[in-house]
Amino acid sequence: MEVVFLESAETDLKELKSYVVKKFGKEIWAEGFNEIKTILASVADGTITGKIPLELLDLNDKRYRQVLTSMNKIIYQVMEDTVYIHIVCDQRRDFATLLMQRLFRV
Repeated sequence: MEVVFLESAETDLKELKSYVVKKFGKEIWAEGFNEIKTILASVADGTITGKIPLELLDLNDKRYRQVLTSMNKIIYQVMEDTVYIHIVCDQRRDFATLLMQRLFRV
């Protein structure tokens, strides 16, 4: 499957990179980004199927899935033969707040 980062996820990655490089350095960013790429490759080839994010369970919306790296949460959607990446964020971030911000940004 093809992996496509939506504009929002590309922005997330840029912000995440800026933060990690500033706080921890380029080497740590490279390690984290490689981990993101590795887990998304596993999603694309079907070895990993993520779980429905807890924050979306009450909405009964089963289209979106999440996978976790050691530090990040990735929200994606599979449609036909494409994996669409919607969100990439630090696991420590208040995800419910992030979802509300995204909802009202649209």
